Amino acid sequence: MTDSVVLHRRALHRIPELDFDLPETLNYVRSVLEPLGAEITMPQKGSLCAFFDAGREETVALRADMDALPVEEKTGLPYASCRPGCMHACGHDGHTAIELSAAEWVAGTLKAGGTLPRNVLFIFQPAEETSGGADGICRSGIFEKYRVTRVFGLHIWPKLAVGTVASRPGPLMARSNEVTLTAAGRSVHVSRAAEGLDAMKAAVSWMNRAYAFSENLPPEVLRVLQFGHMTAGTVRNAVAGEARIEGTLRTYREEDAQMIRERLTELAAEVSEETGCSLSVTYSTGYPAVWNDEALFAKVRRGLGEEAVGLVEKPALAAEDFSFYQRKVPGVFFFLGAGDTEELHSPAFVWDDEVVLPKGLAFVKRLISLC
Repeated sequence: MTDSVVLHRRALHRIPELDFDLPETLNYVRSVLEPLGAEITMPQKGSLCAFFDAGREETVALRADMDALPVEEKTGLPYASCRPGCMHACGHDGHTAIELSAAEWVAGTLKAGGTLPRNVLFIFQPAEETSGGADGICRSGIFEKYRVTRVFGLHIWPKLAVGTVASRPGPLMARSNEVTLTAAGRSVHVSRAAEGLDAMKAAVSWMNRAYAFSENLPPEVLRVLQFGHMTAGTVRNAVAGEARIEGTLRTYREEDAQMIRERLTELAAEVSEETGCSLSVTYSTGYPAVWNDEALFAKVRRGLGEEAVGLVEKPALAAEDFSFYQRKVPGVFFFLGAGDTEELHSPAFVWDDEVVLPKGLAFVKRLISLC
């Protein structure tokens, strides 16, 4: 017999939706939650929250992200996406399924007269892959309304042993900033190149200096600076009058991010002075780093047993908007092992939901019961 958590996941996998526009996903989630007796709210577009009152002063929140990716699925699964060009390629269908089954378990526990150490708030969130739906939920006041004092979340993770859970205190996932350099010069025919201002050359000079700066930072400044897209000029036989370079900056400490951004801006000013081109660097707001509360992490390992949560040796370079919740209340984010699979966001991302999901659900139940 297939567990209900697996059935939830496969139903959701068929109907992937993007960003904040999740009507069918929300209908499915609501259809599961409404019979459970929870107080259901929609703190922002594309979201649902279910509050279970266990008669306690404090509440624990658990978060699942629901949005999918604009990826054409190539798994061949019998429950593959019904939507061309859209796929749950990051495990969010699994995260949502675990929380739905956990909500069913909480409802059954309370109905049977059981007790829990805290009230429970399940957060079903949109737009993790795009603009950060967690930020809007944090701004909605729902944490204050339900007296949330801690928050947990998990993410299905390739290359981690199937069904195992792992995390680390402190930095787990990176802070992200998109970095964009624009350069404006003066375009002329190459036969009069000396009369022009070469925006492409200026942009490349800035990029090379940015790389050199990043590569020479001390190793304790954990960071990645990488540029992946450049456009410049119009034709091969004219000096480029405009150029644009796009990249990403990943860090873990806010002070490191600020220091690097300031230096990249200074480098743009230096190249502008030297070349006569106008250079400007802009940065997206990005997501903060996922930084696990050290005291809460230690409490989880004591409460569940150290064998229940393995230790991740190094922080991951991926970013996650769960970090916004951790700015509201102490929180811990976990990785749930998917084994030797394709990488996240791959159109061929397949994992054994009949093993991974029951393990993840059992872990979440213990979190609710003991932590």
